Amino acid sequence: MVLMTMIGRVADGLPLAASVHNDMRDESGRSGTEYQNQAKSILRRLSPNSPSKASIETDPYIFHCLIDHDVCYITLCEKNFPRKNAYAYLEDLAQEFTAQYGQKIQTAARPYSFIEFDNYIQKMKKQYADSRTSREAMGRLRTDLRDVQNIMVTNIQDVITRGETIEYLDKKASNLATLSQQYRKDANYLNRMSSLTKIGLTVGVIVILTLIAYIFIF
Repeated sequence: MVLMTMIGRVADGLPLAASVHNDMRDESGRSGTEYQNQAKSILRRLSPNSPSKASIETDPYIFHCLIDHDVCYITLCEKNFPRKNAYAYLEDLAQEFTAQYGQKIQTAARPYSFIEFDNYIQKMKKQYADSRTSREAMGRLRTDLRDVQNIMVTNIQDVITRGETIEYLDKKASNLATLSQQYRKDANYLNRMSSLTKIGLTVGVIVILTLIAYIFIF
């Protein structure tokens, strides 16, 4: 389920539009306002080099972020909400937001200059609550967004408490992925060497036993 949405400008983190459940409150008592502040923190830590897609965990929920035409679209969802649906939802918002305000985005000077876009956000939230509509939207999903399993996932504390940029977190995730791949390659190489060693020892034993048998028989 989509719980909150915020749209902001990448260049300076200026919020342009938003939508949130007024009565939203998690099990620990945190309100929608706190999650809005977290979304604003994410916006402030964006840069032109930030990854186009990222997911940020904030228990018990998760933020999904999509950057398109220098605008960041952020949604807060329940963790069991399919990631593909979340990014399809964000892409729908991006297409409509660009169509309505494309020429005005970079000149907007005050926060929430396009707050009326909430009407469209509410419409999309209802549609994506319908599983049938979600499946139809998935068919329209851009090719470069289809493989959402490889999207960087980090924790909100890395963004807020440590003040790390999304770009830096993405580099760390990429480095970890590279190290993981190298580890798998090394492990496979060692496994192959171990197998060859075992085969070599077995062949050696057979040869020695054959020679011994030959000596005693002949």
